[in-house]
Amino acid sequence: MSLTTIITLSNKQGMQIKLSNWGATWLSCLIPVDNKNREVLLGCSSLAQYQQQHAYLGATIGRYANRIAHASIELGDKRYPLVANEGKNQLHGGKLGFDKQLWQIDDQSNQQVIFSLISCDGDQGYPGELKVEVTYQLTDNNQVIIMFNASTTQTTVVNLTNHAYFNLDGETSNTILNHTLQVNANQFLPVDNHGIPDDNLASVAEFDMDLRQAKRLSDRLLESSERQKTGGYDHAYLLDKTQPIAAQLTSSDNKVTMNVITTKPALQVYTGNFLQHTPNRHNGEYDNYAGIALEAQFLPDSPHHPKWPQPSCWLTPDETYQYQTIYQFLIE
Repeated sequence: MSLTTIITLSNKQGMQIKLSNWGATWLSCLIPVDNKNREVLLGCSSLAQYQQQHAYLGATIGRYANRIAHASIELGDKRYPLVANEGKNQLHGGKLGFDKQLWQIDDQSNQQVIFSLISCDGDQGYPGELKVEVTYQLTDNNQVIIMFNASTTQTTVVNLTNHAYFNLDGETSNTILNHTLQVNANQFLPVDNHGIPDDNLASVAEFDMDLRQAKRLSDRLLESSERQKTGGYDHAYLLDKTQPIAAQLTSSDNKVTMNVITTKPALQVYTGNFLQHTPNRHNGEYDNYAGIALEAQFLPDSPHHPKWPQPSCWLTPDETYQYQTIYQFLIE
């Protein structure tokens, strides 16, 4: 077994990101603001802490990001029980998801690295051997491009994402609630207390979930009945694909803006409602709301809802899974 490795990518603007083959994880994101480097990604002080934390900090998530109800999928008349790791449900691919695997480093340069992984038939209950490739690219215009590719030997479900937590004020600033967020989505998915969809897609005008105009995250945060269930935002938004960007996040000092652009149909907005006690880089701990995750993916529990208006989450042996997400940083 090869050792864990840390890889640094840097661009002509002075931006630098760090990555590890443990979980194909995005460890750090330094951007120059007022002639100082600002760390805008939550992270731990050691790889050992990454392996112990439960917040999926910066990790590649698979086979299936988000939740699958009752930890099972059905294909034809066959039922596949999956490994449950959140009560009776499965979250983020099971107890030993892709975030807990040592990935191969296939190729690397100053501005790109390619990680690969083979997930065996039956891994966490999923059918088919799945070959996965994740490419991180740092461009000279401060874009972090994450490309996901996968192929399978049997029909299976695939939903890959990255679980970075951002704090554009700098990760030592303790809270993202003074950031503003815009999400170009007309519909979102209501969930129950376990984060499982309990209804069909709803208009964002319901339950005060509308983010089509930039909104401060602290604004009526726990007044919505939907956000009360989840302790803040932890909801999937079905993206309006007529819009060029999925979301825009802006720091409270207005010096850093991050655009999210993705070919995925939905965006999970998670305000870090349960980050408390997650180890940070400074031998301390993060608190709730220390960072926000904007995870591009299929809608949660999609295997049980084939009629939702999005591409199929099922991958067949004659298809290639191919999606990408871009995080672009604009500095005032």
